[in-house]
Amino acid sequence: MLQIGDVTIPGRVLCAPMTGVTDLPARTIAVAEGAPYVATEMVACDAFARGRPDVVRRAAGEDLPLKVIQLVGRDPRWVAAGAKLAEAAGAHIIDLNFGCPAKEVTGALSGSALMREPELATRIIAAAVDATLRPVTLKMRLGWDAQNHNAPELASKAQSLGVKAITVHARTRSQFYTGTADWDAVAKVRTATTLPLIVNGDIVSAATARDALARSGADAVMMGRGLYGRPWAAAAINRALNDPDGGAAIEPGLGHRLEVVLKHFSATLKFYGDALGLKIFRKHLSWYVEQALRPADAAQRRAIRAQLCQLGHAREVELALAALWAQSPLPIPAPVTM
Repeated sequence: MLQIGDVTIPGRVLCAPMTGVTDLPARTIAVAEGAPYVATEMVACDAFARGRPDVVRRAAGEDLPLKVIQLVGRDPRWVAAGAKLAEAAGAHIIDLNFGCPAKEVTGALSGSALMREPELATRIIAAAVDATLRPVTLKMRLGWDAQNHNAPELASKAQSLGVKAITVHARTRSQFYTGTADWDAVAKVRTATTLPLIVNGDIVSAATARDALARSGADAVMMGRGLYGRPWAAAAINRALNDPDGGAAIEPGLGHRLEVVLKHFSATLKFYGDALGLKIFRKHLSWYVEQALRPADAAQRRAIRAQLCQLGHAREVELALAALWAQSPLPIPAPVTM
């Protein structure tokens, strides 16, 4: 269990906000598989306030038992507006993004770029906290680069401003997603704040989760890329952490995985429409196939993923998946011309 303000999270393995990944269909599937916490994609505050349809869609999720909306922005006025809109949209928790390393985000002086501007970061945090009655949390990195690990100072300031939890991706912005996560460095954040602390980065199994918790002193872990093609993984690892014998996470067999893939595919088509939904789902399809075919030959996996992603109709995809799962792998039908 993890307590964030007045919200009780029924587990210690959280699913990270990931742009282009944790849309409503993906979150719904993860929750159905037992994930205790799944955040939205990053929601740009100014576009949210202006009602841009694709950004408003990112904040959808009224039927989920726990709704976490992550906001990004650099103007305190817009961040305050975003926090108010997130609360009105039913957010239980509002998360601020100070960690995204993408150039298009940092180039706009948002995301992890704010770790280089502590005064502005402080004003943004204060604006969000003052604008809403919901718990505000903060997700950041260790710092901008190896010479500037200022996460402890920012966490301490955030606590004084009323933030209710801190998540730290244990890399700097300059690392992007390269190298290995430095869970030991997160321990300095632990000494700087009494808030619930969540460690992120390279969490892919019960063993890595236990190691990250022990080395960082964090209260919970957050999974990101380790969830690709594995929406059940957070729940499986959470169950393993509760095992007094320290067992490994037990993941579902192929039959259940196929059921999950098809449900996720159907939900994506319903949410976006067939044409856009099929296009959006292709990355998930690749990840699901990658997981299902392990430890098959890597070249074989690439060829099957490529063939699947060329299919242009939903029924083709469903039939191809059923065939693949039945005789892993079967030749995948060529695209139908219509």
